[in-house]
Amino acid sequence: MHSIDASIADDRPMLPAVLRGVRCKCPACGEAPMMQRYLQVRDTCPACGEDLSHQRADDGPAYLTMLVTLKVVTPLMVVVMFKWDPHPALLFAVFGGMLVALSLFLLPRFKGMIVAIQWSRRMHGFEERDGARY
Repeated sequence: MHSIDASIADDRPMLPAVLRGVRCKCPACGEAPMMQRYLQVRDTCPACGEDLSHQRADDGPAYLTMLVTLKVVTPLMVVVMFKWDPHPALLFAVFGGMLVALSLFLLPRFKGMIVAIQWSRRMHGFEERDGARY
């Protein structure tokens, strides 16, 4: 196991990287878009050249998206259902649409956040720096 020098350990602070990732920007520079398409992460940042091909977001963004959307929409749906008793088709249309819209909005942001955390903590190949492994 390689030990990380204390001077290197803080050169990738997590909070700025996560904020860049949530904005779907490169976690290293925050200048260029991290995504090439809706959920496809670029291999390298066009602005700073950071290698992003190491990312392994896998199912994390989907789990976080489901967690947040269901925790937000389900209680709201229950309140509306018991307070106003709308027709089931209307309930399905409104809250189904809300779930889809919120999921489509959150999914790339959670993916950017997870890639940024991996970059910041030097996980999955992001530990390489100037040709040396730390």
